[in-house]
Formats: sequence, structure tokens, C-alpha cells
Amino acid sequence: MTGNIDVVVVGGGYAGVMAANRLTQREDVTVTVVNPRPVFVPRLRLHQLVGGSHDAVVDYKEVLAEGVRLVVDNVTGIDANGRSVRLAEGGVIGYDYLVYAVGSGSAGPRVPGAAEFAYPIATLEAAQRLRSVLYDTPLTAPVTVVGGGPTGIETAAELGEHGRSVTLICGGVLGPYLHPRARRTARKYLARLGVDVLEGPEAAVTAVRSEAVELADGRSVASRVTIWTVGFGVPDLADRSGLLTDTSGRLLTDETLTSVDDERIVAAGDSSAPSDLPFRMSAYAAGCLGAHAADTVLHRIAGEQPEPVDLSFPAMCISFGRQAGIFQLGRKDDTAMPLYFSGRAGKKLKEFACEASVKHLVAEASKPGSHSWPKDGKHRPALLSARRDDAATPVA
Repeated sequence: MTGNIDVVVVGGGYAGVMAANRLTQREDVTVTVVNPRPVFVPRLRLHQLVGGSHDAVVDYKEVLAEGVRLVVDNVTGIDANGRSVRLAEGGVIGYDYLVYAVGSGSAGPRVPGAAEFAYPIATLEAAQRLRSVLYDTPLTAPVTVVGGGPTGIETAAELGEHGRSVTLICGGVLGPYLHPRARRTARKYLARLGVDVLEGPEAAVTAVRSEAVELADGRSVASRVTIWTVGFGVPDLADRSGLLTDTSGRLLTDETLTSVDDERIVAAGDSSAPSDLPFRMSAYAAGCLGAHAADTVLHRIAGEQPEPVDLSFPAMCISFGRQAGIFQLGRKDDTAMPLYFSGRAGKKLKEFACEASVKHLVAEASKPGSHSWPKDGKHRPALLSARRDDAATPVA
């Protein structure tokens, strides 16, 4: 391929920024990032925004490589045949390659009353709105956090540390990824912060009212402010553009992260579904997948065969306010080990991970192609092979 090559990156989160920065390795590549906000949002900090200990924004000048063009707008459609994207404010941007990195957010709540009376936290705007609501709510008023995953735990802990009366409703087990030993530690930390934890299927939320949350076993939990951290959703841009997606709306790709519809479109982060077997949602995975997506594009530009994605998850971490944390070590197959760091050590490791998620972007901007990550090469191929065998097995 000769002449200038235009690459459009749709989405300016961890995956999009990493991909954009890495693509600057070639001088003949012009990179444009289209993002609806003029600032980068480190989503790992959104619970801190709600609690008032972080503003959860970073200037793009700090994380985007010099020469990457930022367009603040929404992409309303992708024309794969015409190789262009339509913008909400009008106009079209053409591309030779497109990196689809639109990220994720909360799924639309299906529980009666949740859409009307519960507050999500998955986006900057949602977290800012919730912070404003809490600012106008007395400290003594009951607050309920729905969801026992990392976001729910961290939000409940942050608010409990500020002296609020918080109930954390899991609807299952607290911290499903955590090893049972680490889970016991998590319960202890939440108890110290005054957070009441309700676990098990009987604690599943069946309805949200203006002043209460109804549970499956008939209990009613008083709640002046209900915070909703359950569910996963992605923008429907790919589906609306006629591209194949999985059942959650993520762009279907092969193992190189290339769209099954068009080799000029490559996906990364939470909005990608390689082989219909997506990776666990995390800032860590988003950055690594963004880097791999860029490598796939660069291989195609060079006329080379892209490599399959290879990624392992070494750990998962959760903060419990500003004084404690759990850094859960994991096996390469993404299951928890009995070993974890807790207390102040866990808190420092969690803070290190949050800072590193941004520093990796800055490092890639100054030295494109430098980002590396732990590989596995064993468990994912085994999962794919087992699934192929299952699909080939005739049903009796």
C-alpha cells in the first residue's frame, strides 16, 4: 500500500487511546480519534468521583500521542462499503481502516422501577449526576447499592467510609471472582465501614421504588438513593451499521480482532467479541486489546498476516475506601488463586493499578509499540477447541 493511510478510531477510552497511540509507529498513518467527550475518563475512578476523592478526568493532551487528531463528536453510523463514519454534528470522515472501541456501559435495567428511581454509575455523566444527588442528600439517609461486583463493592465502601448508611445488595455472592478467603476479608472490610451486605438469591432485587428496594424474599429495604451497578451493555452502533454482533451487541471478530464482516474493521476493548468468546471487562484487558488491534491493522498495512490475540489475567483488585484494598492474584485461566494482598498493601497495589492504566497510555504515546502484556497461549486455544468439538458433536 502506498500513500497516506487514514485510520479512524471510534472511542477514546483505554482501548481506543492505546490503539491510536500504537498506530503512530508508521509515519504514513494518520490517526483520528472520535469521542463524545473532550476529556479522557479513567473509569476505574468513577466510584471515587461519586465519593469526592477524584474527578475522574484526564486531559487528552496527557494521554494521546502528538499528531493524533481528536474529533469531539458521536459516530452515528459506519458505512463499511464506503469506508466512512457519519457524525452526529454532521459530516463524514473517511477511513482506510477503522478501530471499533466504543466501550461499554450499564445495560438498561429490566427490574420494575429501576430506570425511574435508580442511578447508574458507568459513565462520567452518570457518576457526576449521582454525586450531585448525594450532595443534596443527608448523610443519615439510607443509600442502597445494587450489585456485588467490583463497582458495587467499591462504591458502597467509598460511601460507607464517608459515614453514609449503606446497604449493598448482591443478589448472589459478594465479589464472584474473589477466592473464598479473599471474600471473607472483603466482608470484614465492608462491616468495618458500616456497610450492610445482603447476599444470596433471596436478596435479588425485584423492584425499585422512590424510597425503597423490594427483594425476592418479600423484604423491603429503605433507600433514599438507589445506585445501580448491575448489568453490561454496549452501544448499538455496530448493529445499527449492519455489522454482525453477539447477543450483547459487541462486534463479532476473529481471533485477530478483525470483524467477521470486513477486514478493514478491527475491534478492541469491551465492545469486541473475538470468536464470540469475549474477554472479561476490565481496563487492563481494554488496553491490551487496543494494542493488539493496532498491531492487527499495522500487519494488514504491511501485507502481513495478523496474529491471534493472546492475553492472560494476572490479577484483579478492589478498593475499600481510601485505607484498604484487596489485590487478588489469578491463574492464567482467569480463576482466583488462594493468594491475595489485603489491607494497606492491597490498597497500594490497587492504586498502582489505577495509575498504571493511564501511565501505559502515556508511555505508548511517547514510545509507540512499547506496551507489552502477560501472554498465555494455552487456555484460550483450549476453550476454543472445546467449543468447536461441542459444536461438532451431533445431538442424540
